Amino acid sequence: MEASLLSILALGFVLGFKHAIEPDHVIAVSTIATQSKKLWRSSLAGVFWGIGHTVTLFVIGIVLIAMKGEIPEKWAMSLEFLVGIMLVYLGITTIRSFKNIHIHKHEHDNELHKHIHSHGHNGDHEHIHQHKKLPYLRSMIIGLVHGLAGSGAMVLLTMSTVDSVWEGAIYILIFGAGTVIGMLLFTTLIGIPFVFSAKKLSLNKTLTQITGVVSTVFGLYYMYNLGITEGLFLLWIQ
Repeated sequence: MEASLLSILALGFVLGFKHAIEPDHVIAVSTIATQSKKLWRSSLAGVFWGIGHTVTLFVIGIVLIAMKGEIPEKWAMSLEFLVGIMLVYLGITTIRSFKNIHIHKHEHDNELHKHIHSHGHNGDHEHIHQHKKLPYLRSMIIGLVHGLAGSGAMVLLTMSTVDSVWEGAIYILIFGAGTVIGMLLFTTLIGIPFVFSAKKLSLNKTLTQITGVVSTVFGLYYMYNLGITEGLFLLWIQ
């Protein structure tokens, strides 16, 4: 493999790492990290986000590179708009995740046990286990959406960097590896305060709801910027 191609691939890895820490990516995965009581689960959320992101970029990227095509601006911006909708949805569900939740404490065999219950307005209640598995599938879907939204820019970057489809495939995979490692590191860091506050319900609730508010507000701003400032809404009615 030529030295020039190796340098291009190295650049792709660095760009992928940098791409992983863009605000909309970090905020989206933060809402998943709030659900984790184990640090390794928070880390895995980042890995699955990176996998989903890479899968979408690879599939769409290779097809478009092979066809020497591009995603029309209207469609590319519309896919970006989906990210804003997703951020608002993730934010609202994160804020509501602590609604009507409280802890029951009791002793059993001289040991103190804590149980978390969620009570509905109709009087019914649901027992929530602390060992509930982190929804890795949800994290992967978030990555898929982000990859879909960024596929247009990825294709343009790849086509301007490499000379053939197979080089493009390698470049996207290396770029994806960078995003996986970058998101792994940052979701681990993001997960630390949520893991250490897991047994302090009031603090954990505050951190979780702050994360939800940030996601919701940023999502609304994201949609406003695309729709009004960058003119997506005008493109829709033309």
